[in-house]
Amino acid sequence: MGQNEPLEPTPGEAGPTEEAPTPGMQIVRKTIALSTLEEMAESMFGTLVKAVVDVERGIMAIGGEMHADEEALLLDEGSPQPSLWGINLYPAQFGTPRFVEFDSVINIRPRQGNRTRAVDDAAVRARVSSIVDRLVTR
Repeated sequence: MGQNEPLEPTPGEAGPTEEAPTPGMQIVRKTIALSTLEEMAESMFGTLVKAVVDVERGIMAIGGEMHADEEALLLDEGSPQPSLWGINLYPAQFGTPRFVEFDSVINIRPRQGNRTRAVDDAAVRARVSSIVDRLVTR
């Protein structure tokens, strides 16, 4: 399948995602099934899936080995860098506050007032959580 061609929806998914140039990475624009995240976690890191959320466009990239790979994919797709935030998703914790972990090197940006790997601004954390809640479905 070529770059940016829609993927066939799997059961439980409401819309297309796009395949990335790096195998396994994709941009989630509509929804993604929790079961897909569970499979990704098992095949990559065991318990987690790395993701980068674009808080301006309401989309996220998943499936990269590093947050920087997903960040690059979204930048290539026109996302503004200040809107991109790295997180980890723990599928086994879906529905709890531990589902989303705000921890990534790409989040360190002193010019935006974020001096840690976390997301220090509560409003940005809330926006990221809201986007993840909308995109990930049971």
